[in-house]
This record gives sequence, structure tokens and C-alpha cells, in this order.
Amino acid sequence: MKLNLIGKNFKITSDIKEEAQKKFDRLDKYFDQAYEMDVRFSKEGNFYTVESTAFLNRGRILRSETTADTYLTAIDQNIDGLVRQIRKNKTKLMRNRQSGDSIKFENLEEDLKELENTDLNIVRRKEIHVKPMDEQEAILQMELLGHNFFVYLDSEDNEVRVIYKRKKGDYGQIIPYLD
Repeated sequence: MKLNLIGKNFKITSDIKEEAQKKFDRLDKYFDQAYEMDVRFSKEGNFYTVESTAFLNRGRILRSETTADTYLTAIDQNIDGLVRQIRKNKTKLMRNRQSGDSIKFENLEEDLKELENTDLNIVRRKEIHVKPMDEQEAILQMELLGHNFFVYLDSEDNEVRVIYKRKKGDYGQIIPYLD
């Protein structure tokens, strides 16, 4: 695994690098092939946040974000979250399995009841009219509607964008692109 460590308001020392590499190496048993993972460390007040994003083959991404009072605890909780995602999505990943999949399914415990009840059903579809606007107007519309996200057409380049409200109260933007 290639681990990219990034610090925000946090200096990543060689001890932290070694500890992170050792702990994240526990995930290797779940993957067939080498993969890349970005791990962001940040500190706000007395709390450490670890945000990890694993880039698997065929465009699959696993992501987890945890906050704890020590960076070691945050790393452990983060790894647990990634393993939960793998287990939860095991059947969906197996159903779509093709040669070259990166997940080692034999290392996941078998739970037949979980396998039977994991089908996801779309219970509602909604068509929306996307109107050209800028980011500020999209944020205003989202706030007026009381939603956590808002889909709109960017007035500068006529591309679809998504504005969303982050946990910390600020905003993020999703810009889709084709490979």
C-alpha cells in the first residue's frame, strides 16, 4: 500500500509516519493488489481528526473520517470504519466482481442473513430543474430550502455542480468530471 500522509495544523513526525504505516498495513489483508491511500491528519483544539481515502481499482473509493482525543485512537477508529464499509458492501462488491478486483473476500467473515438483506431499493425518484447560477446563489437557495446539498448549473461553464453543507458549518462543492 502506498500511504500519502498529509498534515493540517499538525506536524507529521517520523514516529507518526511509522505508527500510521504499521496500523494501516493491517488493511492489506483485505486487498489483493497494491492500492493508494491518502491520510489527512488535523488538529483542532485537543482533538485529532484522521481522514482516509483509499483509491481501489475500477474507480472504487473507500473513505472514513474520525475524531478522537489522541491521534492513535483516531487512526484505530478510522481503520475500523474502513473495515465496516468493506464488510457492509461485501455482497455488492462480490456481485459486481470481475477479474482484477482488489478485495480479498476470503478474509471477510460470512454472514448469510446479512447477505440476504443487503439489496438496496430506490424508493423515490425526483426530477429537478437545474438553473444556471453562481456558487453564492446556490448556497442561498440551499439555505432557503433547508437542505444539506443543492444541485445547480454553473453559470460560467454550464456544468452541473453540487454545493453541500459540511459538518463544521462551512460549504463544499462537488465538480463532476469524466475520465
